Amino acid sequence: MADWSKQTYWEDVNEGDEIPSIDFNVGVQRLVVEAGANRDFNPIHHNTRLAQAQGAPEMYANNTFILGWWERTAREFIGLEGVIKKLGPFRLRIFNTVGETVVCKGKVVKKWQEGGENFIELEMWSEHTKGISSGPGPVVATLPSK
Repeated sequence: MADWSKQTYWEDVNEGDEIPSIDFNVGVQRLVVEAGANRDFNPIHHNTRLAQAQGAPEMYANNTFILGWWERTAREFIGLEGVIKKLGPFRLRIFNTVGETVVCKGKVVKKWQEGGENFIELEMWSEHTKGISSGPGPVVATLPSK
């Protein structure tokens, strides 16, 4: 569980810092609920037989779901006072299929100040047992100053 009492400040972040990773279990219920939440009713995201008929190994998470994982991972790092300015784009390399545990990871690749704001850029990616599934891609955020 996230500890929302902790806040990351711009002065405490350095280029090259890794951010805490988060594991996401890809289960059938999660895929069905997510499909309903973002109105992506394409059955390849919640029906094994139809996903396999399209060439996928199993039903799999859609791009919006993956971006949600990245957003949560970045959000827990930047804290409630941080602001996500840009999320993505990213490249989907392999499917995030049901039964996998996907680990979202990231690191700080750039830190700068502009227009009175404190920016960081994170390089994010997702991986599971078959390798990197999506990314790398950017997340740009601002952080408060001490």
